Amino acid sequence: MKRTWAFAAMLGATLLLAGCGGGSTVSNVIDTINPLNWFGSRSAAPNMAALPELKQSIKVGTLWQANVGDSRRDIFSPALAGDSVYAAAQDGTITRLDVGSGKQLWRISAGEPLTGGVGAGSGLVVVGTGKGEVLAYDSSGTALWKTLVSSEVLAAPQIAQGVVVVRSADSRIFGLDAKDGKRKWYYQRATPALTVRSPVGISIAGGVVYAGFAGGKLAAIDLANGAVRWEATVSLPRGTTELERVTDVIGLPVVDGREVCAVAYQGRIGCFDRASGQALWGREMSSTSGLALDAGYAFVSDDKGVVQALDRSSGTSVWRQDKLALRNLSAPLALGHQIVVADIQGFVHFLARDSGAFTGRVATDGSPVSTNPIALPNGGFLIQTRNGGLYAFSIPQ
Repeated sequence: MKRTWAFAAMLGATLLLAGCGGGSTVSNVIDTINPLNWFGSRSAAPNMAALPELKQSIKVGTLWQANVGDSRRDIFSPALAGDSVYAAAQDGTITRLDVGSGKQLWRISAGEPLTGGVGAGSGLVVVGTGKGEVLAYDSSGTALWKTLVSSEVLAAPQIAQGVVVVRSADSRIFGLDAKDGKRKWYYQRATPALTVRSPVGISIAGGVVYAGFAGGKLAAIDLANGAVRWEATVSLPRGTTELERVTDVIGLPVVDGREVCAVAYQGRIGCFDRASGQALWGREMSSTSGLALDAGYAFVSDDKGVVQALDRSSGTSVWRQDKLALRNLSAPLALGHQIVVADIQGFVHFLARDSGAFTGRVATDGSPVSTNPIALPNGGFLIQTRNGGLYAFSIPQ
């Protein structure tokens, strides 16, 4: 096993040598802060922006809150399926809650540590481990099957059309039969010498799996058989050193209408035609968390803590909010007139969709928010913190 590198909290800071964890690692890895590896709960990064005073604020309601267990050094994102929320913790705990009330419906143990978020849908609940094991349960929490993939599973599996799609940390994507976990297909790309260790996942839409990769590539893969429909370049490596040339697609590709958009660390943001992979527009950008789309704009949290809105048709800048600098922001979530981002100290910030001005702020449990905000069916959203706090919030429509 080669050495694993941890990227100290502010991207661009010093690389620190870290011990190897569980699961096989196929390349040197930069451990980013997406918020992937925070300094620790309540701690402040050097030169992190102080929060501005808010003279007026929208009314943010707490629908419910629960604790689902500590995520430690990994990212655990909850999943919505029907009227339930599923969440997991590093110690192997998996919890099902009612989406409307937060009432715990059941809690089980996988019997071993987990390393990523939950996938849920079609009556299945799926999680992954540092040993590359994929564990499937039914909606009552009964174990169904276990399958081994090639490396640790950092991203939440996705389920669609009878296929469980799992991404391992060595850049392989597996299509597993939802009935028994048997492999139907897999897709593999060569990885550069140095890559970003992050829970970069996959998105599924219209029978196609969209996935970003190290080296700035974006691929569209047929869900049924794993055949490549097209590959596109989000960003090209630049620089003379291996570190300078790291340009990995981060977060989830976002699919909306005829477009799929993605952003890379030390690279670019780009939008592409879903059918052909033809580039529609691109511009210089570096992110460690990801992006969001609405009808008119693309929203990005860049690696310096600046939230940016870009015109969705051209990529031209609409506004920039730089008063959250170095606060290790989540990807944005677009909710009507509000843009939601969360930070290293557990604060959730609300920005005006058309101007980027601050409109509100709410605190959670003081620990770093360990997942991107997830929209709820009722117009609210869900946040999971590093310490295991699960919060459902509502905002004015």
